[in-house]
Amino acid sequence: MKVLVTGAAGFIGYHVSKRLLERGDEVVGIDSVNSYYDPEIKEARLRLLDEANRRTNSGFHFIRGNLAEKGVVDACFAAHAFDRVIHLAAQAGIRYSLENPHAYVESNIIAYTNILEACRASRVAHLTYASTSSVYGANTNMPFSEHRPADHPLQFYAATKRANELMAHSYSHLFGLPTTGLRFFTVYGPWSRPDMALFLFTKSILAGEPIKLFNNGNHTRDFTYVEDIAEGVIRASDQPAAPNADWNSADPDPATSSAPWRIFNIGNNNRVKLTAYVEALEEALGRNAAIELLPLQPGDVPDTYADVSGLVHAVGYKPDTPVTLGVKKFVDWYLEYFGVQ
Repeated sequence: MKVLVTGAAGFIGYHVSKRLLERGDEVVGIDSVNSYYDPEIKEARLRLLDEANRRTNSGFHFIRGNLAEKGVVDACFAAHAFDRVIHLAAQAGIRYSLENPHAYVESNIIAYTNILEACRASRVAHLTYASTSSVYGANTNMPFSEHRPADHPLQFYAATKRANELMAHSYSHLFGLPTTGLRFFTVYGPWSRPDMALFLFTKSILAGEPIKLFNNGNHTRDFTYVEDIAEGVIRASDQPAAPNADWNSADPDPATSSAPWRIFNIGNNNRVKLTAYVEALEEALGRNAAIELLPLQPGDVPDTYADVSGLVHAVGYKPDTPVTLGVKKFVDWYLEYFGVQ
């Protein structure tokens, strides 16, 4: 198949693109390679995708462009006939949305609309896109289920991703565009963004600096290893949503919609306390962390926990990498990438 992966230079986009190339798919990647964080790590990911392409000879084409520019998206779809679109490009980061909400409108609303329109016009067989567990807000009904309301996000970032889910439903209903939204739960692993907790913790511990644990370290998270996320994304993409299929709708009353639209959680279905996550990092590094306990930050969610029965039912897959193994793989990558002895 020929697959468009947006955000191909990003953390998850890189892993998804690499796995698609390794199984023989032709991949067109598009990314603006912006400076939200150090672009060099994005360039390094792209170099690895070029290497994967040379090994597999599957076909990797990269477009450097901003999806918020309609002409960029239209030119991409005019040049290629896509069997599938996996839309992972977005402005990420909860706290940054407090500083620069306009970046989220551009990347998560305008760019997303351009992708929806292009998929509609070219009759793409399936659009799979990234959402987030943050849409559940301060929900305390655990584990989080797609079949319960998610209408009170606590951050603007989460609000834009919930908007993506609803926008997808309108296109699925009006134009018959099959769409699948995937709510990611605390993704971590090799090649992660430098602003993510595990990356920051590792950097601080190696520098002998204290790490900051908000909510006094009492957070629990459904940590999900990035390669498990990539596997779930591709399996979901391979099986397009269909009208009236069971487990198709994340509406509390699925009977209200017969559109080819669905939403799945992708998580490890396991709550891990943040302090246990840090302990796994200490073990992998062979060093103890100095810890600074701080109060809950604005927009932070105390706990996350994924019900993944929908994903298992629909595509037969459940993430299962334990935190101790996933953290060890991240540390091995970090030490090698930065040449730490």
